[in-house]
Amino acid sequence: MNYKSRIKNYQFFAICFTITAFSIFYACKSEFKDNSNRFKEGVFEIPAGDNFVKETIIRKDSIQISKHGNSIDTLSIKWKNNFFYTLKYINPKTDLQKDPMYIQINNVYKDSYDFTVKIGFSKFSQKGTIYKIK
Repeated sequence: MNYKSRIKNYQFFAICFTITAFSIFYACKSEFKDNSNRFKEGVFEIPAGDNFVKETIIRKDSIQISKHGNSIDTLSIKWKNNFFYTLKYINPKTDLQKDPMYIQINNVYKDSYDFTVKIGFSKFSQKGTIYKIK
């Protein structure tokens, strides 16, 4: 094979490789749309269960209002990202309420998400599900 035909072969190989790589990249492009920020505001509910009493939650801006039983609490909420936030009671009634709650969102669904909550730096951890109702 002479020099010119080798260059043509390399050019042909380079073009084929580029087209194949681009095709694979485009075909594997993720269609996942991260719209988990839809949980940052609205009305939510945690249903009564083994670990929780029924709780209704209203979120707006940096405030969360929680109603459970005859109790209503106001908490500040700070989002680190779409999957992690911190809650802190504005007017804590007990020593336990003085510690921040760290919430990790584990799974996101259409109108709900599974979470794990940890209080302060304790080993206490609890899992649950929050449903968006409005």
